[in-house]
Amino acid sequence: MWASNDGNDPVETTNTIGSPRVLLVDDSPSDCLRTCVHLRRHNVLVTAVKFPWQALELLNQKSPKLNHLPVVIISDDMIHERVKRCLDGGAKDYIQKPMEYSHVTRILSYI
Repeated sequence: MWASNDGNDPVETTNTIGSPRVLLVDDSPSDCLRTCVHLRRHNVLVTAVKFPWQALELLNQKSPKLNHLPVVIISDDMIHERVKRCLDGGAKDYIQKPMEYSHVTRILSYI
């Protein structure tokens, strides 16, 4: 989840060694919390950031922990052109908000 400061620092949940990893970008604290809870139930290590530029910064660091992360978009915006652009740009999936517990299995299949 996000840090208790201004929410601009990436925060990583603690988990076991060897757990699958997910980089979560969400500007909604409640949606971020809900998604983190769903993923942690499956022992997924979540790095959560609030802004897309933070995710790009982390990925540009070429951190070994974040290499080969699949991109799954979770959004309430289901405009066909936007979904197509994301998938054509390399996203593995595009899931409509609100995130359901059943979506976790779908996300885990990409890890």
